[in-house]
Amino acid sequence: MTKKINLFANLKSDFASGLVVFLVALPLCLGIALASGAPLFSGIISGIVGGIVVGYLSQSHLSVSGPAAGLTAIVLVAISDLGSFNAFLLAVLIAGVIQLLLGFVKAGSISNYFPTNVIEGMLAGIGVIIFLKQIPHAFGYDKDYEGDLAFLQPDGQNTFSEIFAVFGHVQLGAVIITLVSLFILIFWDKVKFLKDLKLVPAALVAVIAGVILNEVFIQSGSNLAVLKGHLVNLPVPTTLQEFADIIVTPDFTAISNSKVWIVGITIAVVASIETLLCIEASDRMDEQKRYTDTNVELKAQGVGNIVSALLGGLPMTSVVVRTTANNTAGAKSKMSAIIHGVLLLISVLSIPVLLNKIPLATLAAILLLIGYKLANPSKIKHFFEKGKYQFVPFIATVVAVVFTDLLKGVALGIIISIIFILKGNMQRAYNFRKEEYHDGDIIHIDLAQEVSFLNKAAIKQTLASIPENSKVIINASDTVYIAHDVLDLIKEFKTIKSKEDNIKVKLVGFKKAYDLTNTGEEEKHIYIENKK
Repeated sequence: MTKKINLFANLKSDFASGLVVFLVALPLCLGIALASGAPLFSGIISGIVGGIVVGYLSQSHLSVSGPAAGLTAIVLVAISDLGSFNAFLLAVLIAGVIQLLLGFVKAGSISNYFPTNVIEGMLAGIGVIIFLKQIPHAFGYDKDYEGDLAFLQPDGQNTFSEIFAVFGHVQLGAVIITLVSLFILIFWDKVKFLKDLKLVPAALVAVIAGVILNEVFIQSGSNLAVLKGHLVNLPVPTTLQEFADIIVTPDFTAISNSKVWIVGITIAVVASIETLLCIEASDRMDEQKRYTDTNVELKAQGVGNIVSALLGGLPMTSVVVRTTANNTAGAKSKMSAIIHGVLLLISVLSIPVLLNKIPLATLAAILLLIGYKLANPSKIKHFFEKGKYQFVPFIATVVAVVFTDLLKGVALGIIISIIFILKGNMQRAYNFRKEEYHDGDIIHIDLAQEVSFLNKAAIKQTLASIPENSKVIINASDTVYIAHDVLDLIKEFKTIKSKEDNIKVKLVGFKKAYDLTNTGEEEKHIYIENKK
Protein backbone atom coordinates (compact mmCIF):
# COMPACT_ATOMS: atom_id res chain seq x y z
CA MET A 1 0.00 0.00 0.00
CA THR A 2 1.35 3.43 -0.98
CA LYS A 3 2.07 5.71 1.94
CA LYS A 4 -0.11 8.83 1.84
CA ILE A 5 1.91 12.04 1.71
CA ASN A 6 0.80 15.28 3.35
CA LEU A 7 1.77 17.90 0.78
CA PHE A 8 1.38 20.72 3.33
CA ALA A 9 3.59 19.16 6.02
CA ASN A 10 6.66 21.20 5.03
CA LEU A 11 4.98 24.20 3.44
CA LYS A 12 7.48 26.81 4.71
CA SER A 13 10.57 25.13 3.25
CA ASP A 14 8.72 23.94 0.15
CA PHE A 15 7.40 27.43 -0.62
CA ALA A 16 10.89 28.90 -0.28
CA SER A 17 12.41 26.26 -2.56
CA GLY A 18 9.49 26.53 -5.02
CA LEU A 19 10.15 30.25 -5.24
CA VAL A 20 13.83 29.64 -6.04
CA VAL A 21 12.97 27.08 -8.72
CA PHE A 22 10.44 29.51 -10.20
CA LEU A 23 13.15 32.18 -10.51
CA VAL A 24 15.50 29.69 -12.18
CA ALA A 25 12.83 28.11 -14.39
CA LEU A 26 11.29 31.32 -15.74
CA PRO A 27 14.20 32.45 -17.96
CA LEU A 28 15.01 28.85 -18.91
CA CYS A 29 11.44 28.25 -20.10
CA LEU A 30 11.70 31.32 -22.31
CA GLY A 31 15.25 30.55 -23.43
CA ILE A 32 14.50 26.96 -24.44
CA ALA A 33 11.42 28.06 -26.37
CA LEU A 34 13.53 30.65 -28.19
CA ALA A 35 16.27 28.10 -28.97
CA SER A 36 13.65 25.61 -30.18
CA GLY A 37 12.17 28.01 -32.69
CA ALA A 38 8.82 27.81 -30.86
CA PRO A 39 6.53 30.55 -29.53
CA LEU A 40 8.00 31.95 -26.30
CA PHE A 41 4.85 31.28 -24.33
CA SER A 42 5.01 27.55 -25.19
CA GLY A 43 7.99 27.24 -22.85
CA ILE A 44 6.04 28.87 -20.01
CA ILE A 45 3.05 26.53 -20.61
CA SER A 46 5.36 23.51 -20.45
CA GLY A 47 6.85 24.81 -17.18
CA ILE A 48 3.41 25.38 -15.64
CA VAL A 49 2.16 21.89 -16.63
CA GLY A 50 5.45 20.31 -15.54
CA GLY A 51 5.14 21.93 -12.14
CA ILE A 52 1.44 21.50 -11.39
CA VAL A 53 0.34 18.39 -13.31
CA VAL A 54 3.52 16.28 -13.31
CA GLY A 55 4.45 17.58 -9.85
CA TYR A 56 1.14 16.32 -8.47
CA LEU A 57 1.15 12.94 -10.26
CA SER A 58 4.83 12.13 -9.71
CA GLN A 59 6.08 10.26 -6.65
CA SER A 60 9.45 12.03 -6.77
CA HIS A 61 10.00 14.36 -3.83
CA LEU A 62 12.63 16.56 -5.47
CA SER A 63 12.48 16.38 -9.25
CA VAL A 64 11.01 19.28 -11.20
CA SER A 65 9.75 18.94 -14.77
CA GLY A 66 9.62 21.42 -17.59
CA PRO A 67 10.94 22.09 -21.11
CA ALA A 68 14.36 20.48 -21.46
CA ALA A 69 17.46 21.78 -23.23
CA GLY A 70 18.19 18.19 -24.30
CA LEU A 71 15.16 18.25 -26.60
CA THR A 72 15.98 21.64 -28.17
CA ALA A 73 17.63 20.30 -31.33
CA ILE A 74 14.88 17.72 -31.87
CA VAL A 75 12.15 20.35 -31.48
CA LEU A 76 13.89 22.87 -33.73
CA VAL A 77 14.32 20.38 -36.60
CA ALA A 78 10.86 18.85 -36.09
CA ILE A 79 8.97 22.17 -36.31
CA SER A 80 10.79 23.01 -39.53
CA ASP A 81 10.35 19.53 -40.99
CA LEU A 82 6.65 19.24 -40.14
CA GLY A 83 5.91 22.70 -41.49
CA SER A 84 3.88 24.03 -38.56
CA PHE A 85 3.97 24.26 -34.78
CA ASN A 86 0.43 22.82 -34.62
CA ALA A 87 1.54 19.61 -36.36
CA PHE A 88 4.48 19.43 -33.98
CA LEU A 89 2.09 19.64 -30.99
CA LEU A 90 0.36 16.50 -32.31
CA ALA A 91 3.74 14.73 -32.23
CA VAL A 92 4.17 15.85 -28.61
CA LEU A 93 0.73 14.43 -27.78
CA ILE A 94 1.71 11.12 -29.40
CA ALA A 95 4.94 11.13 -27.38
CA GLY A 96 2.90 11.58 -24.20
CA VAL A 97 0.66 8.61 -25.06
CA ILE A 98 3.74 6.44 -25.74
CA GLN A 99 5.27 7.46 -22.38
CA LEU A 100 2.01 6.56 -20.67
CA LEU A 101 2.15 3.10 -22.25
CA LEU A 102 5.84 2.72 -21.28
CA GLY A 103 4.83 3.37 -17.68
CA PHE A 104 2.14 0.67 -17.81
CA VAL A 105 4.57 -1.91 -19.25
CA LYS A 106 7.02 -0.99 -16.45
CA ALA A 107 9.80 0.25 -18.74
CA GLY A 108 10.95 2.56 -15.93
CA SER A 109 12.89 -0.29 -14.33
CA ILE A 110 15.71 0.39 -16.81
CA SER A 111 16.86 3.18 -14.49
CA ASN A 112 18.05 0.55 -11.98
CA TYR A 113 20.89 -0.28 -14.35
CA PHE A 114 22.44 3.20 -14.49
CA PRO A 115 25.79 3.03 -12.58
CA THR A 116 26.16 5.46 -9.67
CA ASN A 117 29.48 6.85 -10.92
CA VAL A 118 27.92 7.60 -14.31
CA ILE A 119 24.95 9.40 -12.72
CA GLU A 120 27.32 11.43 -10.54
CA GLY A 121 29.44 12.15 -13.61
CA MET A 122 26.36 13.36 -15.46
CA LEU A 123 25.51 15.72 -12.60
CA ALA A 124 29.07 17.03 -12.39
CA GLY A 125 29.19 17.51 -16.17
CA ILE A 126 25.94 19.46 -16.12
CA GLY A 127 27.35 21.51 -13.24
CA VAL A 128 30.41 22.40 -15.33
CA ILE A 129 28.19 23.36 -18.28
CA ILE A 130 25.89 25.49 -16.15
CA PHE A 131 28.85 27.29 -14.61
CA LEU A 132 30.60 27.93 -17.94
CA LYS A 133 27.41 28.94 -19.75
CA GLN A 134 26.58 31.56 -17.11
CA ILE A 135 29.97 33.31 -17.17
CA PRO A 136 29.06 35.49 -20.21
CA HIS A 137 25.74 36.49 -18.62
CA ALA A 138 27.49 37.34 -15.37
CA PHE A 139 29.50 39.92 -17.33
CA GLY A 140 26.47 41.27 -19.20
CA TYR A 141 27.01 39.44 -22.50
CA ASP A 142 23.54 37.99 -23.18
CA LYS A 143 23.74 37.50 -26.93
CA ASP A 144 22.81 33.82 -26.79
CA TYR A 145 20.70 33.48 -23.68
CA GLU A 146 18.76 30.47 -24.95
CA GLY A 147 18.84 27.98 -22.12
CA ASP A 148 20.80 25.61 -24.35
CA LEU A 149 23.31 23.35 -22.61
CA ALA A 150 24.90 22.02 -25.82
CA PHE A 151 28.63 22.59 -26.37
CA LEU A 152 28.14 23.77 -29.97
CA GLN A 153 25.85 26.79 -30.31
CA PRO A 154 23.57 27.75 -33.20
CA ASP A 155 25.71 30.83 -33.99
CA GLY A 156 28.82 28.70 -34.61
CA GLN A 157 30.36 29.50 -31.25
CA ASN A 158 30.91 26.95 -28.47
CA THR A 159 30.91 27.05 -24.69
CA PHE A 160 34.54 28.17 -24.41
CA SER A 161 34.70 30.57 -27.37
CA GLU A 162 31.60 32.32 -26.01
CA ILE A 163 33.49 32.98 -22.75
CA PHE A 164 36.39 34.60 -24.63
CA ALA A 165 33.89 36.74 -26.58
CA VAL A 166 32.92 38.35 -23.25
CA PHE A 167 36.06 40.51 -23.17
CA GLY A 168 34.70 42.83 -25.82
CA HIS A 169 31.22 43.13 -24.29
CA VAL A 170 31.67 43.58 -20.53
CA GLN A 171 28.96 45.67 -18.86
CA LEU A 172 30.17 47.06 -15.55
CA GLY A 173 26.61 47.35 -14.22
CA ALA A 174 25.94 43.66 -14.85
CA VAL A 175 29.23 42.73 -13.17
CA ILE A 176 28.29 44.76 -10.07
CA ILE A 177 24.83 43.13 -9.92
CA THR A 178 26.41 39.67 -10.30
CA LEU A 179 28.91 40.31 -7.48
CA VAL A 180 26.23 41.70 -5.15
CA SER A 181 23.97 38.74 -5.93
CA LEU A 182 26.78 36.22 -5.31
CA PHE A 183 27.63 37.92 -2.02
CA ILE A 184 24.02 37.61 -0.86
CA LEU A 185 23.72 33.99 -2.02
CA ILE A 186 26.91 32.94 -0.22
CA PHE A 187 26.60 34.87 3.01
CA TRP A 188 22.85 35.25 3.59
CA ASP A 189 22.59 32.10 5.71
CA LYS A 190 25.92 32.69 7.46
CA VAL A 191 25.35 36.11 9.05
CA LYS A 192 24.12 35.62 12.63
CA PHE A 193 21.95 38.73 12.93
CA LEU A 194 19.98 37.58 9.84
CA LYS A 195 18.96 34.35 11.58
CA ASP A 196 15.32 35.39 11.85
CA LEU A 197 15.20 36.13 8.14
CA LYS A 198 16.43 32.75 6.95
CA LEU A 199 12.92 31.70 5.99
CA VAL A 200 13.31 34.16 3.12
CA PRO A 201 15.40 32.33 0.49
CA ALA A 202 18.72 33.90 -0.43
CA ALA A 203 17.81 33.67 -4.14
CA LEU A 204 14.74 35.85 -3.62
CA VAL A 205 16.79 38.43 -1.71
CA ALA A 206 19.38 38.39 -4.50
CA VAL A 207 16.70 38.93 -7.16
CA ILE A 208 15.09 41.79 -5.24
CA ALA A 209 18.49 43.38 -4.64
CA GLY A 210 19.37 43.02 -8.32
CA VAL A 211 16.12 44.67 -9.43
CA ILE A 212 16.44 47.54 -6.92
CA LEU A 213 20.11 48.13 -7.73
CA ASN A 214 19.39 48.25 -11.47
CA GLU A 215 16.41 50.58 -10.93
CA VAL A 216 18.73 52.94 -9.03
CA PHE A 217 21.13 52.86 -12.00
CA ILE A 218 18.27 53.57 -14.43
CA GLN A 219 16.63 56.37 -12.42
CA SER A 220 19.96 58.10 -11.81
CA GLY A 221 20.80 58.01 -15.51
CA SER A 222 23.95 56.05 -14.82
CA ASN A 223 25.75 54.26 -17.64
CA LEU A 224 25.78 51.24 -15.32
CA ALA A 225 22.08 50.65 -16.05
CA VAL A 226 21.22 47.18 -17.40
CA LEU A 227 18.58 47.69 -20.09
CA LYS A 228 16.29 45.61 -22.29
CA GLY A 229 18.03 42.70 -23.91
CA HIS A 230 19.82 41.97 -20.63
CA LEU A 231 16.63 41.51 -18.60
CA VAL A 232 14.06 38.73 -18.37
CA ASN A 233 11.83 38.94 -21.43
CA LEU A 234 8.32 37.62 -20.76
CA PRO A 235 5.41 38.12 -23.19
CA VAL A 236 2.98 40.76 -21.88
CA PRO A 237 -0.59 40.28 -23.25
CA THR A 238 -2.67 43.41 -22.67
CA THR A 239 -6.10 42.04 -23.62
CA LEU A 240 -7.99 38.76 -23.25
CA GLN A 241 -7.81 38.30 -27.02
CA GLU A 242 -4.02 38.65 -27.01
CA PHE A 243 -3.84 36.10 -24.22
CA ALA A 244 -6.18 33.73 -26.10
CA ASP A 245 -4.06 34.10 -29.25
CA ILE A 246 -1.07 32.78 -27.31
CA ILE A 247 -2.77 29.38 -26.83
CA VAL A 248 -2.47 27.06 -29.86
CA THR A 249 -3.74 23.49 -30.26
CA PRO A 250 -2.54 20.36 -32.09
CA ASP A 251 -3.38 19.86 -35.73
CA PHE A 252 -5.18 16.50 -35.65
CA THR A 253 -5.45 16.44 -39.44
CA ALA A 254 -1.72 15.58 -39.50
CA ILE A 255 -2.35 12.23 -37.77
CA SER A 256 -1.72 10.34 -41.04
CA ASN A 257 1.66 12.04 -41.56
CA SER A 258 4.38 9.43 -40.91
CA LYS A 259 6.85 12.20 -39.99
CA VAL A 260 4.60 13.22 -37.08
CA TRP A 261 4.75 9.67 -35.70
CA ILE A 262 8.52 9.46 -36.13
CA VAL A 263 8.97 12.75 -34.23
CA GLY A 264 6.54 11.55 -31.54
CA ILE A 265 8.43 8.29 -31.03
CA THR A 266 11.79 10.12 -30.98
CA ILE A 267 10.59 12.61 -28.36
CA ALA A 268 9.09 9.80 -26.25
CA VAL A 269 12.34 7.81 -26.21
CA VAL A 270 14.71 10.74 -25.57
CA ALA A 271 12.42 12.41 -23.02
CA SER A 272 11.92 9.13 -21.15
CA ILE A 273 15.65 8.41 -20.94
CA GLU A 274 16.43 11.96 -19.75
CA THR A 275 13.65 11.71 -17.18
CA LEU A 276 14.88 8.38 -15.83
CA LEU A 277 18.42 9.76 -15.57
CA CYS A 278 17.17 12.82 -13.69
CA ILE A 279 15.01 10.73 -11.36
CA GLU A 280 17.98 8.52 -10.53
CA ALA A 281 20.03 11.67 -9.88
CA SER A 282 17.33 13.33 -7.75
CA ASP A 283 16.99 10.20 -5.60
CA ARG A 284 20.73 10.33 -4.98
CA MET A 285 20.45 14.01 -3.94
CA ASP A 286 17.67 13.24 -1.48
CA GLU A 287 19.06 13.37 2.07
CA GLN A 288 16.17 11.20 3.26
CA LYS A 289 17.08 8.59 0.61
CA ARG A 290 13.52 8.14 -0.64
CA TYR A 291 13.09 6.19 -3.86
CA THR A 292 10.85 7.09 -6.78
CA ASP A 293 8.71 4.60 -8.68
CA THR A 294 10.06 5.24 -12.18
CA ASN A 295 7.08 3.57 -13.83
CA VAL A 296 4.75 6.04 -12.11
CA GLU A 297 7.10 8.82 -13.23
CA LEU A 298 6.81 7.76 -16.87
CA LYS A 299 3.02 7.82 -16.55
CA ALA A 300 3.16 11.29 -14.98
CA GLN A 301 5.44 12.55 -17.75
CA GLY A 302 3.10 11.04 -20.35
CA VAL A 303 0.08 12.82 -18.90
CA GLY A 304 2.13 16.02 -18.62
CA ASN A 305 3.15 15.94 -22.28
CA ILE A 306 -0.44 15.21 -23.38
CA VAL A 307 -1.76 18.21 -21.40
CA SER A 308 1.12 20.42 -22.54
CA ALA A 309 0.47 19.55 -26.19
CA LEU A 310 -3.26 20.29 -25.87
CA LEU A 311 -2.46 23.74 -24.43
CA GLY A 312 0.29 24.58 -26.92
CA GLY A 313 3.31 23.78 -24.76
CA LEU A 314 6.71 22.25 -25.49
CA PRO A 315 7.57 18.63 -24.62
CA MET A 316 8.99 18.19 -21.14
CA THR A 317 11.21 15.97 -19.05
CA SER A 318 12.35 15.91 -15.46
CA VAL A 319 15.15 18.52 -15.54
CA VAL A 320 18.42 18.32 -13.61
CA VAL A 321 18.98 22.11 -13.36
CA ARG A 322 15.58 22.78 -11.77
CA THR A 323 15.82 19.65 -9.62
CA THR A 324 19.24 20.65 -8.30
CA ALA A 325 18.02 24.17 -7.55
CA ASN A 326 15.05 22.63 -5.74
CA ASN A 327 17.25 20.40 -3.60
CA THR A 328 19.80 23.14 -2.89
CA ALA A 329 17.01 25.46 -1.72
CA GLY A 330 15.89 22.91 0.86
CA ALA A 331 12.80 21.26 -0.70
CA LYS A 332 11.21 18.55 1.46
CA SER A 333 8.44 17.27 -0.81
CA LYS A 334 6.97 17.54 -4.29
CA MET A 335 4.88 20.48 -3.07
CA SER A 336 7.79 22.74 -4.01
CA ALA A 337 7.53 21.63 -7.66
CA ILE A 338 3.78 22.31 -7.61
CA ILE A 339 4.35 25.76 -6.05
CA HIS A 340 6.89 26.62 -8.74
CA GLY A 341 4.27 25.78 -11.38
CA VAL A 342 1.60 27.86 -9.63
CA LEU A 343 4.01 30.82 -9.38
CA LEU A 344 4.77 30.55 -13.10
CA LEU A 345 1.03 30.65 -13.81
CA ILE A 346 0.39 33.60 -11.50
CA SER A 347 3.38 35.54 -12.81
CA VAL A 348 2.44 35.34 -16.48
CA LEU A 349 -1.15 36.33 -15.68
CA SER A 350 -0.51 39.16 -13.26
CA ILE A 351 3.03 40.54 -13.01
CA PRO A 352 4.92 40.00 -16.28
CA VAL A 353 5.96 43.68 -16.32
CA LEU A 354 7.58 43.35 -12.90
CA LEU A 355 9.32 40.09 -13.81
CA ASN A 356 10.76 41.73 -16.89
CA LYS A 357 12.78 44.00 -14.61
CA ILE A 358 14.92 41.07 -13.33
CA PRO A 359 18.52 41.34 -14.66
CA LEU A 360 19.84 38.18 -16.28
CA ALA A 361 23.05 38.81 -14.33
CA THR A 362 21.22 38.02 -11.07
CA LEU A 363 19.90 34.75 -12.47
CA ALA A 364 23.40 33.98 -13.72
CA ALA A 365 24.71 34.37 -10.16
CA ILE A 366 22.13 31.86 -8.88
CA LEU A 367 23.07 29.35 -11.59
CA LEU A 368 26.82 29.87 -11.06
CA LEU A 369 26.41 28.72 -7.48
CA ILE A 370 24.25 25.78 -8.49
CA GLY A 371 26.81 24.74 -11.11
CA TYR A 372 29.64 24.90 -8.61
CA LYS A 373 27.78 22.74 -6.10
CA LEU A 374 27.06 20.12 -8.77
CA ALA A 375 30.69 19.99 -9.94
CA ASN A 376 32.31 20.42 -6.53
CA PRO A 377 36.01 19.38 -6.69
CA SER A 378 35.48 17.19 -3.62
CA LYS A 379 33.29 14.92 -5.77
CA ILE A 380 36.15 14.40 -8.24
CA LYS A 381 38.49 13.61 -5.34
CA HIS A 382 35.95 11.14 -3.94
CA PHE A 383 35.83 9.05 -7.11
CA PHE A 384 39.58 9.33 -7.69
CA GLU A 385 40.17 7.73 -4.30
CA LYS A 386 37.82 4.87 -5.22
CA GLY A 387 40.17 3.64 -7.95
CA LYS A 388 40.19 3.61 -11.74
CA TYR A 389 37.14 1.36 -12.14
CA GLN A 390 35.01 4.08 -10.53
CA PHE A 391 36.97 7.18 -11.56
CA VAL A 392 37.46 6.55 -15.30
CA PRO A 393 33.73 6.12 -16.15
CA PHE A 394 32.96 9.11 -13.89
CA ILE A 395 35.45 11.51 -15.47
CA ALA A 396 34.69 10.24 -18.99
CA THR A 397 31.02 11.01 -18.42
CA VAL A 398 31.85 14.50 -17.15
CA VAL A 399 34.01 15.33 -20.17
CA ALA A 400 31.58 13.82 -22.71
CA VAL A 401 28.58 15.63 -21.22
CA VAL A 402 30.47 18.94 -21.40
CA PHE A 403 31.69 18.50 -24.98
CA THR A 404 28.72 16.64 -26.52
CA ASP A 405 25.39 16.31 -24.71
CA LEU A 406 23.77 14.53 -21.79
CA LEU A 407 22.70 11.32 -23.55
CA LYS A 408 26.01 10.80 -25.38
CA GLY A 409 27.95 11.46 -22.19
CA VAL A 410 25.91 8.97 -20.19
CA ALA A 411 26.13 6.41 -23.00
CA LEU A 412 29.93 6.70 -23.04
CA GLY A 413 30.11 6.36 -19.26
CA ILE A 414 27.92 3.25 -19.31
CA ILE A 415 29.95 1.68 -22.15
CA ILE A 416 33.21 2.22 -20.23
CA SER A 417 31.61 0.83 -17.07
CA ILE A 418 30.51 -2.28 -18.98
CA ILE A 419 34.01 -2.73 -20.40
CA PHE A 420 35.46 -2.54 -16.90
CA ILE A 421 32.84 -4.99 -15.64
CA LEU A 422 33.70 -7.44 -18.42
CA LYS A 423 37.40 -7.01 -17.78
CA GLY A 424 36.92 -7.54 -14.07
CA ASN A 425 34.68 -10.52 -14.75
CA MET A 426 37.35 -12.09 -16.91
CA GLN A 427 39.96 -11.58 -14.25
CA ARG A 428 37.71 -13.07 -11.58
CA ALA A 429 36.82 -16.13 -13.68
CA TYR A 430 39.77 -18.05 -12.29
CA ASN A 431 42.73 -17.83 -9.98
CA PHE A 432 46.07 -18.64 -11.58
CA ARG A 433 48.86 -19.76 -9.27
CA LYS A 434 52.07 -21.72 -9.64
CA GLU A 435 53.82 -23.70 -6.93
CA GLU A 436 57.53 -24.28 -7.17
CA TYR A 437 58.85 -27.82 -6.65
CA HIS A 438 62.32 -29.20 -6.96
CA ASP A 439 61.35 -31.40 -9.90
CA GLY A 440 59.14 -28.91 -11.75
CA ASP A 441 56.08 -26.69 -11.53
CA ILE A 442 52.46 -27.52 -10.85
CA ILE A 443 50.19 -24.85 -12.32
CA HIS A 444 46.86 -24.45 -10.49
CA ILE A 445 43.88 -22.91 -12.28
CA ASP A 446 40.99 -22.51 -9.80
CA LEU A 447 37.77 -21.60 -11.57
CA ALA A 448 35.33 -19.09 -10.05
CA GLN A 449 31.75 -19.80 -8.96
CA GLU A 450 30.41 -18.82 -12.37
CA VAL A 451 32.34 -18.96 -15.64
CA SER A 452 30.49 -17.46 -18.61
CA PHE A 453 31.30 -17.13 -22.31
CA LEU A 454 32.70 -13.70 -21.46
CA ASN A 455 35.58 -15.45 -19.72
CA LYS A 456 36.45 -17.62 -22.73
CA ALA A 457 39.08 -15.25 -24.18
CA ALA A 458 40.99 -14.89 -20.91
CA ILE A 459 40.97 -18.66 -20.16
CA LYS A 460 41.95 -19.45 -23.75
CA GLN A 461 44.92 -17.10 -23.53
CA THR A 462 46.00 -18.62 -20.21
CA LEU A 463 45.82 -22.19 -21.49
CA ALA A 464 47.68 -21.25 -24.68
CA SER A 465 50.54 -19.73 -22.65
CA ILE A 466 51.19 -22.84 -20.53
CA PRO A 467 54.68 -24.12 -21.42
CA GLU A 468 55.52 -27.62 -22.62
CA ASN A 469 56.13 -30.42 -20.11
CA SER A 470 54.04 -28.65 -17.46
CA LYS A 471 51.70 -30.18 -14.93
CA VAL A 472 48.30 -28.50 -14.62
CA ILE A 473 45.43 -28.87 -12.17
CA ILE A 474 42.17 -27.22 -13.25
CA ASN A 475 39.91 -27.05 -10.19
CA ALA A 476 36.14 -26.56 -10.52
CA SER A 477 35.22 -27.61 -6.97
CA ASP A 478 33.57 -24.24 -6.19
CA THR A 479 32.03 -23.75 -9.62
CA VAL A 480 28.26 -24.00 -10.08
CA TYR A 481 28.08 -22.91 -13.71
CA ILE A 482 30.43 -23.18 -16.68
CA ALA A 483 29.43 -22.04 -20.15
CA HIS A 484 29.48 -24.71 -22.86
CA ASP A 485 32.07 -22.72 -24.85
CA VAL A 486 34.48 -22.81 -21.92
CA LEU A 487 33.85 -26.52 -21.33
CA ASP A 488 34.73 -27.25 -24.96
CA LEU A 489 37.86 -25.15 -24.61
CA ILE A 490 39.01 -27.08 -21.53
CA LYS A 491 38.17 -30.42 -23.17
CA GLU A 492 40.15 -29.53 -26.32
CA PHE A 493 43.08 -28.43 -24.17
CA LYS A 494 43.04 -31.70 -22.25
CA THR A 495 42.52 -34.07 -25.16
CA ILE A 496 44.58 -32.36 -27.87
CA LYS A 497 46.98 -29.59 -26.84
CA SER A 498 48.14 -31.32 -23.65
CA LYS A 499 49.21 -34.38 -25.66
CA GLU A 500 51.00 -32.30 -28.28
CA ASP A 501 52.97 -30.33 -25.67
CA ASN A 502 53.36 -33.16 -23.16
CA ILE A 503 51.30 -31.29 -20.57
CA LYS A 504 49.88 -33.47 -17.82
CA VAL A 505 46.39 -32.32 -16.81
CA LYS A 506 44.27 -33.06 -13.76
CA LEU A 507 40.60 -32.01 -13.70
CA VAL A 508 39.18 -31.63 -10.20
CA GLY A 509 35.60 -31.03 -9.11
CA PHE A 510 33.95 -31.02 -12.54
CA LYS A 511 30.33 -32.20 -12.30
CA LYS A 512 28.99 -34.95 -14.53
CA ALA A 513 26.69 -32.47 -16.15
CA TYR A 514 29.78 -30.81 -17.58
CA ASP A 515 30.62 -34.00 -19.43
CA LEU A 516 34.25 -33.65 -18.39
CA THR A 517 34.64 -36.49 -15.90
CA ASN A 518 37.97 -38.25 -15.52
CA THR A 519 37.45 -41.62 -17.15
CA GLY A 520 39.84 -44.50 -16.84
CA GLU A 521 41.26 -43.73 -20.28
CA GLU A 522 41.83 -40.09 -19.29
CA GLU A 523 43.53 -41.07 -16.07
CA LYS A 524 46.52 -42.22 -18.14
CA HIS A 525 47.20 -38.55 -18.96
CA ILE A 526 46.69 -37.18 -15.50
CA TYR A 527 49.64 -36.40 -13.33
CA ILE A 528 49.11 -36.09 -9.62
CA GLU A 529 51.93 -35.22 -7.33
CA ASN A 530 51.47 -35.11 -3.60
CA LYS A 531 54.68 -33.76 -2.17
CA LYS A 532 55.07 -34.80 1.42
